[in-house]
Amino acid sequence: MDELAPDDGVPGDDGPRAIFQRGGASWYGMPFHMRKTANGERFDMSALTAAHRTLPFGTVVCVRSLVNGREVLVRINDRGPFGPGRIIDLSRAAADSLGMVSMGIKQVALHVIDAPDMRCNGELADVTALQQSPEAAPAAAVKRVARSVPARKRR
Repeated sequence: MDELAPDDGVPGDDGPRAIFQRGGASWYGMPFHMRKTANGERFDMSALTAAHRTLPFGTVVCVRSLVNGREVLVRINDRGPFGPGRIIDLSRAAADSLGMVSMGIKQVALHVIDAPDMRCNGELADVTALQQSPEAAPAAAVKRVARSVPARKRR
């Protein structure tokens, strides 16, 4: 008999998946809207993004509520959370998808989406929909054109 990965604890789902991490999720919105994130892009509270302490920027994660079983696909673009008992900070849009906006901290399980056939929210995970748009590219990634500066004249 094959050993199954640990179950995330929500009955009636589409089968167990490897859990990367389990713990508290919080969300952030208006006070941080359009501020720069740790990867240099502007935070958009209506985008499906999240902050995680260690996952590489651009990692796509399926966040599953252990309270109601809802799932949302997010892209890591920031660092945090820095409060105790939390493993991920979600954008307002992601928190709304999980039904946690009025709850504060909610228990979740994180599944890293690292294969093309992985599912989230009952569908194949579409990671291309979460890719950073070119206009949101970090300033550091934009190649600067060097200007030639004339040498100073000696007196």
